[in-house]
Amino acid sequence: MRAPSPPWTGRVVRWIARWLARLRPRSPRSLRRAAWLALAAAVAPWLLLAFVAALTPLPPELRAAEDHAVSTVLYDRHGTVLRELRAGDGARARWLPLAEAGDRIQRALLAAEDRRFSLHPGVDPIAIARAVGQLAAERRVVSGASTITQQLARTLVPRPRTARGKLGEMALALRIEASLSKREILEQYLNRVAFGPGLRGVEAASRFYFDKPTADLSLAEAAALASMPRGPALYDPRRGTGPLERRRNRVLERMLAAGLAGEAEVARARAEPIALAPRGSGLGAPHLVRAVLGGALDGGADPGAERPGAEPSRGRASAITLTIDRGLQREIEVLAQQTVRGLSDRDVRAAAVVVLENATGEILAYVGSHDIDDAAGLGHNDGVLALRQPGSALKPFVYELAMERLGFTAATVLPDVELSFPTPDGSYAPRNYDGRFHGPVRLRDALASSYNVPAVWTAAALGPERVLDRLRELGLRSLDGAPSRYGVAIALGDGEVRLLDLANAYATLARGGLYLPVRAVRAWTDAPRASSTPRGVEEAPAAPREGSAPVEPTAARASSTPRGERVLDAARARVIIDILADDKARLASFGEGSALDLPFPVAAKTGTSKGFRDNIAVGFTPDVTVAVWVGNFDGSPMGGVSGITGAGPLFRDAMLAAARVRPPRPFDPPDPDQLAEVEVCSLSGMRPTAACPHRRRELLPRGDAAAIAPCDMHEAVRVDRRNGLRAGACPDAAVEERVFERYDAELTAWARAAGRPVAPDEASPLCGALPGRDGAAAPGAPVRVAYPPDGARFVLDPSVNSLQAIRLRADVPSGVRRARFVLDGRPIEVGPPFALDWPLVAGAHRLRVEADGASAGEEIAFSVE
Repeated sequence: MRAPSPPWTGRVVRWIARWLARLRPRSPRSLRRAAWLALAAAVAPWLLLAFVAALTPLPPELRAAEDHAVSTVLYDRHGTVLRELRAGDGARARWLPLAEAGDRIQRALLAAEDRRFSLHPGVDPIAIARAVGQLAAERRVVSGASTITQQLARTLVPRPRTARGKLGEMALALRIEASLSKREILEQYLNRVAFGPGLRGVEAASRFYFDKPTADLSLAEAAALASMPRGPALYDPRRGTGPLERRRNRVLERMLAAGLAGEAEVARARAEPIALAPRGSGLGAPHLVRAVLGGALDGGADPGAERPGAEPSRGRASAITLTIDRGLQREIEVLAQQTVRGLSDRDVRAAAVVVLENATGEILAYVGSHDIDDAAGLGHNDGVLALRQPGSALKPFVYELAMERLGFTAATVLPDVELSFPTPDGSYAPRNYDGRFHGPVRLRDALASSYNVPAVWTAAALGPERVLDRLRELGLRSLDGAPSRYGVAIALGDGEVRLLDLANAYATLARGGLYLPVRAVRAWTDAPRASSTPRGVEEAPAAPREGSAPVEPTAARASSTPRGERVLDAARARVIIDILADDKARLASFGEGSALDLPFPVAAKTGTSKGFRDNIAVGFTPDVTVAVWVGNFDGSPMGGVSGITGAGPLFRDAMLAAARVRPPRPFDPPDPDQLAEVEVCSLSGMRPTAACPHRRRELLPRGDAAAIAPCDMHEAVRVDRRNGLRAGACPDAAVEERVFERYDAELTAWARAAGRPVAPDEASPLCGALPGRDGAAAPGAPVRVAYPPDGARFVLDPSVNSLQAIRLRADVPSGVRRARFVLDGRPIEVGPPFALDWPLVAGAHRLRVEADGASAGEEIAFSVE
């Protein structure tokens, strides 16, 4: 039994029959048969099209599980666009949910492309009939018949412009309409169709042409963009706005005719000129962008990355908010260019700068080179991440460690005299930058004036292994060699570090010893999926330290100030800050008005590598840390440019620029519960006695301040006024008391050569013999082991075939001619300078020093493994 026909078919058949009857008289039955045949001929193609549509698969781009390839847009911390990296197909593309598009672009698009969009099933029969009629009448294509859905289908599955291709397009349009709602189809269209050359989606075009979100477009701008899909290249306003303006006005007329805009609104839009946004360079912070996307920072800023350094896939994040400040970044870029130009006659061809926010570890500015396009200067290299020698910039951490482990203070006197230290290849004799020795120097002056010898002596007292362990705790993990590779010269930067890691080590010092990882990414927005809703914004996790538990990549993190990991002692770190910010203490080396003298408190240090290949200047205020490198990427030496003359001026300018972003403030005053300011002897750094002619105030940890011993470097001696020798039994009329300086054995030779007021050893021949002056020390004078320190541990390197030795040293008072090292009970006679190179022997050892007429020093223990 045949199924009953729909009620409307009878009406259609009767209408066809009446129309045929007017053409040629026939019987009613033949007319009905002809009508049914005509109806079948009209309906059959649509039924066939529906059948083909049912068999047509939905494009994978429209499936909810599929990612939508978009551009990666990078912003600075304030939302300013730094750069847009195109999607994998080379197009600029941003996903825009329909709810955020605004109604103007939707109205304009419907008027321009498909006024009956809400009525048809994906193919518009009326539009097809109109197009066919116009073609027959005009014998040319007057208007198209493609709906918005058909255009979307053609974009997703390009087909040849043939009858077969057109039918396939129509079938896919029907399939899309059956699977998606009208709103979803319109959203997919807005995001997938070309709105200009290399511009996929209306949001990318809106940002590119007008530098504003689609929702903020005026009606004239919306009509202009709605005109673009008809001919993306033809109507490209960058090639001239005339064609686009004419097309825009036609779209506005259609909006008026369709009731999609009022007359006044259309009149205002027609009068509005097409004003394009100025085209930016789009190359903000190129080295930082490359480092982030390449995985060198913040795990590649890729939410899908499982570990720091994982290679990100472009398109995983549609927006990345970096930590930098665009204004500061640009200013420092210009400063770096000016510095390189100014030093070009001294063989300087590159510079790099990084600025950190101390409280968070975030990067505020990142200049990998002065000019990434400078091929001659190898500007594509990244000086912030390159491994370079830091020179003296490591000294603050050596001294801080000595304060912790050896009981040093800012007042501790260190030897700056000619010394040599054993190495696997012989001996090493450090020299100061000025070519002079300065004798006994307090730690404050040694650090502030950057004397080399005291720093190396301190590193030797600590042992290179301890120093390396501390530097690695501070994040300088590129120093991954054995301690013997660096030796005591590690104090002078005899190893390679990244400028970024060095900056963060100083930021750790600025935080009072709290380590935080560096952060380059504040947040990202995941690329959207075809469901048309982009995934949410995530705050980027900081890269974990080695050995710590990994941070879950997609876990949202609180925006509060992160907690740090304690690396340095807070009280001693504060003393180091006080020294680095002491302009007076560095006068001896840098003079007045140096590049480190700024109009606000700054703790700073410079460094110069061997052969003038690298200049470093790094320092901080309470809020920001600035690190600068100046040199050549190919390692060639500069023309005698030091840290203070090369990197120093750029450091000063960069710090002044940073101060405009983070207004400077004084360092917090020392905690009175931890630190005390005490009076010390200027020469010895000890508690002054009546014999001390010069004194000064010094900042010391409270425990050290309470235990400070009386000065033993000044002594009041009775001398024969006639010859200046010791008075002995001279009559009182020939005697006067003078204050002399006393020095340990390491310093005695320097003191005499420098003409220091050292007490005479001989008695005046005009008087009787002087008790205790027979070539021995005065009764009760102390001797002690100067090196190694008590508890020192040395490790034999099995890879070294040459002699491995240490230099045993004794502090012996003046007047002593002979002394003995008693090593493991065996005495070894020594004379001035009371030092002995001793081959290392595995095992536990005990050592003390003895001298005739002097009290024996305490026995110390050390081990060799």
